[in-house]
Amino acid sequence: MKPLTHPSRAELRIEAVLDAMANPTRLKIIERLADGEELTCSTTLPDVSPSTASRHWHVLREAGLLRARREGRIILHSLRREDLDSRFPGLLDSVLAAVRDAPPARTGD
Repeated sequence: MKPLTHPSRAELRIEAVLDAMANPTRLKIIERLADGEELTCSTTLPDVSPSTASRHWHVLREAGLLRARREGRIILHSLRREDLDSRFPGLLDSVLAAVRDAPPARTGD
């Protein structure tokens, strides 16, 4: 099994974090994880194909937003809130507040 790697707190880069958060699906993942629980791919993105979901999780983990750990055959993901708050104070709370206050997406005219 391939090991799950994570950047250290010092290696977190603002460009990578912002780029990872620029996708609406990944923002939903971050919002779900912000409550502090660990989630699996299938419970968080049930309507997304496994390969697409895997890509989203990979981008978030490589950017340093998530910590992933294996428990048997399952990978559990959690938000690296302490590392993000230490490295980029206020960023995560600002993004989450903006997501929660955003008007619903328009589906057409």
